[in-house]
Amino acid sequence: MNYHGLYPKTRLRRLRQHKTLRNLVKQTRLEPGDFVLPLFIRHGKNIKNAIASMPGHFQLSVDQLENEIRDLTALGIRSVMLFGIPEHKDPEGKDSYSENGIIQSAIPLIKQTAPELLIFSDVCFCEYTDHGHCGVLTQHAHGMDVDNDKTLALLAMQAVSHARSGADVIAPSGMIDGMVQAIRHALDEAGYKHIPVLSYSVKYSSSMYGPFRDAAEGTPKFGDRRTHQMDFANVSEAIRECALDIAEGADMLMVKPAHTYLDVIAKVKQAYPALPLGAYHTSGEFAMIKAAAQKGWLDERSAAIEILTSIRRAGADFIITYFAKEAAAWLNEN
Repeated sequence: MNYHGLYPKTRLRRLRQHKTLRNLVKQTRLEPGDFVLPLFIRHGKNIKNAIASMPGHFQLSVDQLENEIRDLTALGIRSVMLFGIPEHKDPEGKDSYSENGIIQSAIPLIKQTAPELLIFSDVCFCEYTDHGHCGVLTQHAHGMDVDNDKTLALLAMQAVSHARSGADVIAPSGMIDGMVQAIRHALDEAGYKHIPVLSYSVKYSSSMYGPFRDAAEGTPKFGDRRTHQMDFANVSEAIRECALDIAEGADMLMVKPAHTYLDVIAKVKQAYPALPLGAYHTSGEFAMIKAAAQKGWLDERSAAIEILTSIRRAGADFIITYFAKEAAAWLNEN
């Protein structure tokens, strides 16, 4: 079929004249069920601390979760991702795998409030360690760094602990070599063969995480995370990371950040079309839109929906985003 007519016979504007017709031929659709809302849960009672760099978001104590869960499910949001802030931190982040840890306490309450809500449990150590790094530290020739293999054993313990508490999906985020294999083996051995692993397979060392580190209180006390997170200049490496995670047993893949990495999302989806792909629209990407909107430099609603749609258009099957509640409300209005 020849699609290449000439003006005036071919007029593409004909399909843009009516709102209903535009919606009818829309190629990429966005709905509240596409979103995963991150939640920051901290130790304590009656806590709802506003996060200054992330307007509309809070650190919540477990007793404050019920109202939040009811609000987001009423909007049609069906998934959350949990991040914990413990009472005490230590070099190994022991609260992350304690049966009485903050996430282990939050999951049962969420399940009681909304049994059908899907819980993604972030598995890492930066929020739990007193040094703010993503695992156990060891001395190397170039200074202190994360000990990859010692960290794997603790990641496995954390994953099993979260699964035992009722998490539906385990989401390791540290970019530690072999993390998917270690977690998959531990889950299977503990009787959780049915629980899928969403790997942060392609997580870049990015400047777009700043507000998150304030929210989760996981800023490194020294150094950075460039020895385990990817260089933002690289794209072929993303495909290699995904291949390794798939071989180790990953059920879903993720690209983080999202709207500044649309090319990576597209390449990963083209390489592995059969695997569900998530994209994490990060705190920095969220904060940029919020700040520009507060200045009156752009329309927040239009910009957010456009960017979230572009992430889906690039190939993401679902989006972890701090705009989840607002975007769901806007979509429901339409």
